[in-house]
Amino acid sequence: MSEKNYRVTVFGKAGCDKCKVLQKRLDEILAKPEWNDFEKVYADVESEEGLVPFCRAECINPSRIPAFVVSRRDPATGHYELLPNLAPGQPSAVLKKAGLYTYVGLQTDYAGEGQGVITPRMIIAVLEAARQAA
Repeated sequence: MSEKNYRVTVFGKAGCDKCKVLQKRLDEILAKPEWNDFEKVYADVESEEGLVPFCRAECINPSRIPAFVVSRRDPATGHYELLPNLAPGQPSAVLKKAGLYTYVGLQTDYAGEGQGVITPRMIIAVLEAARQAA
């Protein structure tokens, strides 16, 4: 695992098509040079190894998978810490109801307006918010 400034932890599960789509979109975005300070890790919430970071994130609804949170590497310790949402509860025109309240990240909104789609624009909005929160 590299030691990039930011880590995007994706929470998903086996057989989830929306999880695959999110990972593909995130991989395509992070492959661009402007995002080279981010890395992606995957956490399968149906495994013990994936459930631990999911529980530590504390604010993701298990029925709104796939989801992801962004953490920043502390250069002194090398540990990644979740980034706080600088505007909890503030509506976002891009994220709508998919944005997380406590930390920088998002979860799938399966309600009428969101219909379970996480767009590249939403992903980029969260990555940009991570840089602002750091």
